[in-house]
Amino acid sequence: MENSVMKEEVVIVGGGVAGLATALALKRVGIKSLVLEKANELRVTGAALALFSNAWIALESLGVAHKLNPFYKPFEKVKVTNVANGVTQETNFHKQGEEGLAIGPRAVHRKALLEALLEELPIDTVRFSSKLRSIEKTKIRQDNDSFGVIVYLEDGTTIHTKVLIGCDGVHSVVSKWLGLKDPVHSGRCAVRGLGVFPEGHGLKHEAQQFVDRGRRFGIAPINNEDVYWFVAYQSIPNKDEEMAKGDPKVIQKIILESVSGSPQVVKDVIQQSEMQSLSWAPLLFRYPWDVIFGRLSDGTVTVAGDAMHPMTPDLGQGGCASLEDAVILGRHIGNSYIRNGGMISQEDLEVEIQMYVKERRWRTAGLITASYLSGWVQQSGGGGIGSSSRRVGWLMKFLRDSIFYKIIFRRLGSFLHYDCGKLPTGSA
Repeated sequence: MENSVMKEEVVIVGGGVAGLATALALKRVGIKSLVLEKANELRVTGAALALFSNAWIALESLGVAHKLNPFYKPFEKVKVTNVANGVTQETNFHKQGEEGLAIGPRAVHRKALLEALLEELPIDTVRFSSKLRSIEKTKIRQDNDSFGVIVYLEDGTTIHTKVLIGCDGVHSVVSKWLGLKDPVHSGRCAVRGLGVFPEGHGLKHEAQQFVDRGRRFGIAPINNEDVYWFVAYQSIPNKDEEMAKGDPKVIQKIILESVSGSPQVVKDVIQQSEMQSLSWAPLLFRYPWDVIFGRLSDGTVTVAGDAMHPMTPDLGQGGCASLEDAVILGRHIGNSYIRNGGMISQEDLEVEIQMYVKERRWRTAGLITASYLSGWVQQSGGGGIGSSSRRVGWLMKFLRDSIFYKIIFRRLGSFLHYDCGKLPTGSA
């Protein structure tokens, strides 16, 4: 097969939530983009995700919230049970936010979200089986027709583009090219799955968490039949290596053994798991100071989503922040595009991308920090399995039960109820 050479105004690497949402944001302002996805079909790894009100505001701006609203109800409360003593604490979410949107999070099928975004894009937007190999910049000509970035794919294809946006996840090739430091291991891992109950699960529509020393289990009913669940825990040598091989039966067996002392509902959702939904992963994050001081753009090359700000899932903000990125980046690129009469001006666009980066640095660094600290406190800090320090254990239990859940957790709503704003009017 002959190597092909293409020209595209905007190239987005990665067809996950961040990539598709960014492509849609650009479409809404009148800009066509090409999304490069290395998989041969839509990636649906991760059965579901939590979307808080900030994500729903972004989905409203993208014009797809109405497609998901009828099927996913917000949770009005979350219950947190201490497995050791059986004490349960309850936090109620305010029913309405300033925008009339429910503040409580919703558990949404990942596939449904991706399909809602993809359906709004032109059929030729996503190029599957397209793995990025390398990136090169060329000298910029003094005109608006300069394709200053060259993208090389594994299949031999070369793409010349004016704008390159890396939405290629935690191990992003684009972020490495920018010089961002690799994410680091938090010392914890997570297993996620989807419990399916054809006859109905009978659970109330409320989020539940069960915390134990070094482990936290969460349950979030999606509808009457499906229950999204996760367990985050301190890394366990040997067991993690077994689960990392990806055999869902092995993952299910090990996790069931690890929750033997947990309430029956925890065991039930694991036993009822749809095998292909089970996934194991180490919990990685980028140091917040690397986001604040790192190079998040170079000319018209930048990153969004996990490629910019990988974070632990303890506040459920990974997907939410990605949707915020898409709208804000779409707005800045759109402002330049509209201001220049429907053309991409390299010099003007570089300024807008710098403004996007400036707008996202502190917000996402704050989310990374809050998510990490949330997980650290809820899972008793670094104590983990085998810790012999009773004093540390007592202190962390006090911080978790008396400070975090009773004071801090209740006030997180305003931090998470973030308005990313609207998109400028384009020609989509």
